[in-house]
Amino acid sequence: MNNKVLMEVTDLKVHFNIKNENSWPWEKGRPLKAVDGVSLKIYEGETLGVVGESGCGKSTLARALLRLLPITQGNVVWLGQDLTQLNKKDMRDKRQELQMIFQDPLASLNPRMTIGEIIAEPLKTFQPELSDDAVKEKVRAIMTKVGLLPNVINRYPHEFSGGQCQRIGIARALILEPKLVVCDEPVSALDVSIQAQVVNLLKSLQKEMGLSLVFIAHDLSVVKHISDRVLVMYLGHAVELADKHSLYDSPKHPYTKALLSAVPVPDPKLEREKEIQLLSGDLPSPINPPSGCVFRTRCPSATEACAQHIPQLENVTESHEAACVRLKDIN
Repeated sequence: MNNKVLMEVTDLKVHFNIKNENSWPWEKGRPLKAVDGVSLKIYEGETLGVVGESGCGKSTLARALLRLLPITQGNVVWLGQDLTQLNKKDMRDKRQELQMIFQDPLASLNPRMTIGEIIAEPLKTFQPELSDDAVKEKVRAIMTKVGLLPNVINRYPHEFSGGQCQRIGIARALILEPKLVVCDEPVSALDVSIQAQVVNLLKSLQKEMGLSLVFIAHDLSVVKHISDRVLVMYLGHAVELADKHSLYDSPKHPYTKALLSAVPVPDPKLEREKEIQLLSGDLPSPINPPSGCVFRTRCPSATEACAQHIPQLENVTESHEAACVRLKDIN
């Protein structure tokens, strides 16, 4: 990883207009704040891990970075150019540099196309001048890189296992040699042993091709293994951002501490002795979030001041940021 910033995200918000079943067509709905004011930077050659509970806005953030969802407010600047200001044609051209690997490996592949056609589709779209032989050569080369035998090029997705289908998805994402790949929970649907193979494959390809990755997952152990920095999200907000060693060894936000306390320890004795920090209550609705700090309704350290102020990420150390009203009191 170096200090060159590829993507800078400033105050990104993605709100959806939600109406109930009995609403009249002319009535305004209520905003569901899926992502609400996230700012971050993605550096060349790094892997940024994104973690949090289901419903915290991880996948919405991932799609918003690539403008696969409409952005309500904020800026996404890619190599000095604001993606939010581009028209459809210019944004389409940028997609050669920005690719995505989806969560469900089989559902993301067209069942009516052979895997050769699936992997070649980006080339047909962005490099139509290539001959059929040149396309086939590139497809076979990327299949070999991701661990697929080139002789299966004419088979269909249903003939492959989940891990193999994810390798097909990775090959399709990488065949254009992009600079940034967003991985939206790419191993959550796979067996544990296959997860390790896919994660190690991504790390190997990253080093070989000089990729930057945004890696979204629920499993904090997987995120620690693959990431350089980790962003923790809660109810659409960024609550902590740090390099992985700093975050895992010395978490600052109460939510991060609770997440890490739930990670299993391989040593049975240590697992029995460790203290698990249980969170009270359920995740609040993003349609009606709490005032002030959105985590305060479940935070063991919350005070009245937490209801009055919306905390922003602030430096704890040079490589560690956290968003907490009582940050200095509880650390």
